[in-house]
Amino acid sequence: MAKKVNPKVFRLGTTRSWTSKWFAMGKPYISKLKQDLGIKTYLIGSLREAGVDRIEIERHSNNKISIILYTAKPGLLIGRGGTGIDDLKKKLHTKFLKNFRLNEINLTINEVSRPNLSAMILAQSMILDIEKRMPFKRVMKQTIGKADRAGALGIKVTVSGRLNGSEIARTETLSSGKLPLQTLRADIDYAGSFAKTTYGTIGIKVWIYKGEIFDRSEEKGKVIN
Repeated sequence: MAKKVNPKVFRLGTTRSWTSKWFAMGKPYISKLKQDLGIKTYLIGSLREAGVDRIEIERHSNNKISIILYTAKPGLLIGRGGTGIDDLKKKLHTKFLKNFRLNEINLTINEVSRPNLSAMILAQSMILDIEKRMPFKRVMKQTIGKADRAGALGIKVTVSGRLNGSEIARTETLSSGKLPLQTLRADIDYAGSFAKTTYGTIGIKVWIYKGEIFDRSEEKGKVIN
């Protein structure tokens, strides 16, 4: 039986870095990890319409925390005069960060330059369309078309569940281009999520191949198309 490995985890330490940057041992590690997972799950679930790509969390030695949010629609989150950031910071403080003061929480919102090359943003867009009862094959073809027009070298989309309300669950896959999953220097973006429909949950997975990275740092890496 084949063993499935998350493409992002597979490349940690080579072409990708960790999204949570801090160090702890013992019980503090458990509580901080639980806090990080809660923050990321809450933000991705509640801000789907804003197109969240990824969330980076940094904890500093002076008891401060920085949350960096990469989104396709930053204006939707910032709001008029920055009121959206303040409201979001208060919600995070109330739900997850009670051990921090409000002025010790730094929330930064950055714009994603090419949202159609983000697997997470495309997966969230597919979820919204499928929950609106759009035909799943049309949604898959539209997603592949967006990535191809944005310059992706390869993309694969998989949906599974009771598709279109069928009695028997099945898996459908569409792909375009190439997808070298075993090449460590390949820049593979991956996202997996699910849509909630009246017939049950529909699982969604998206793989996007952007090129090859020959530098260890993802930000400074030279991508060869």
